[in-house]
Amino acid sequence: MADQSPPTRTAPRPEPTTTAAAAPRPGLRGRLGDALFRAVAGPGGLESRRRVHGTPGPRWFAPNRPVRVVHGDASMFPGGLAALLLQSLHPLAMTAVADHSDYRNDPWGRLARTSTFLAYTTYGAADDAQRAVDRVRAVHENIRGRTPDGEPYHAADPHLLAWVHSAEAYCFLTAHQRYGKHPLNAAGRDGYVADMARVATAMGIGNPPTTVKELHDRLDFYRPELRLTPQTREAVHYILLRPPLPGPVLPPYLLLGAAAVSLLPAWSRDQLGLPVLPRTERWCVAPAGAVVTALIRYLLPPPPPPRA
Repeated sequence: MADQSPPTRTAPRPEPTTTAAAAPRPGLRGRLGDALFRAVAGPGGLESRRRVHGTPGPRWFAPNRPVRVVHGDASMFPGGLAALLLQSLHPLAMTAVADHSDYRNDPWGRLARTSTFLAYTTYGAADDAQRAVDRVRAVHENIRGRTPDGEPYHAADPHLLAWVHSAEAYCFLTAHQRYGKHPLNAAGRDGYVADMARVATAMGIGNPPTTVKELHDRLDFYRPELRLTPQTREAVHYILLRPPLPGPVLPPYLLLGAAAVSLLPAWSRDQLGLPVLPRTERWCVAPAGAVVTALIRYLLPPPPPPRA
């Protein structure tokens, strides 16, 4: 899963060291889970996870906050794919990605940077979270250009950032409610959107949505700006049909992609040219997506205990 959003979400990452927390886990489950985690979080991902959870100090979010529940669940896999698809509908966002990222040749590197950013801002010490945000904002300042139609874009534009943020929050939350181990109640869903608004504000987004209703209204607000472009069509084809994966992994990934498509708003699927098949999704796609998500949840290593 490559990061399709214009922000290149990097974060400070520690140098890998040999520690018990980063040691390989025994058994087939351990080997498969560690390999999956390294693919998502990069070669130093296990050590980064130890630092994120083990560094003492205050956090942006308390342990019981909804954002921790959502971002810690395997439902982020279909949710992340759905977010990439939805974000690609904005021509400025998609052009920024096409012009300033190497998602086709290095999707795993971009995925590792994205997952590390989410880890630091969701679970990390407040100082580390702020440094991650500051670093990303500095990168955004240098991402400028024009679309093929001549329209200028700037990755630091709060309006464009708000679209990327809203698409992510919608897809992450929708995926969790469908495939998460512990779906949130109404208060928890609003709480998640409010938690995400904390990160959005730090990123320079003014007045981000803080409730589910505001989030849906914000997506509707952007609809006149969205359209299918050749770059969007290429990205969707790459994400759903031509991911750089070995043969044995491709079937479950394709099922995950189908599950991701089913999470999208109907109007966005129409724009993307993706079919809506209610019966197929209800009886085939949803169960298959639940099985693959549960398998990922089973394989991934548990986080280390937080340091006092």
